[in-house]
Amino acid sequence: QVQLVESGGGLVQAGGSLRLSCAASGRTFSNYIMGWFRQAPGKEREFVACISGTGVVTSYADSVKGRFTISRDNTKNTVYLQMNSLKPEDTAVYYCAASYKQRLAVLIAEYDYWGQGTQVTVSS
Repeated sequence: QVQLVESGGGLVQAGGSLRLSCAASGRTFSNYIMGWFRQAPGKEREFVACISGTGVVTSYADSVKGRFTISRDNTKNTVYLQMNSLKPEDTAVYYCAASYKQRLAVLIAEYDYWGQGTQVTVSS
């Protein structure tokens, strides 16, 4: 069992930055692919970014490529999402997730554990 707790959300103006954190407890953190997803009001949850267990390989949704950076610190059992140049359309609840698959995962169904989410609101 893996427990995930997100933090770092909040209200920011367009063009601003936020860094989300996700602290994991439980089984060996480095064994998991870690991902970030988001869900805006009235919309389906969507993939944002994911990172390999070693942190070497990453993947991003086209909508955030060049603005968001995913990283992890396996010594702290934590994954981060640095979000720059934020836009109002980035407003959503952001979820951290862990996948035990041995390759990068972009589908919701590929993830085994989820956090409770943290709200990000970008004002125009």
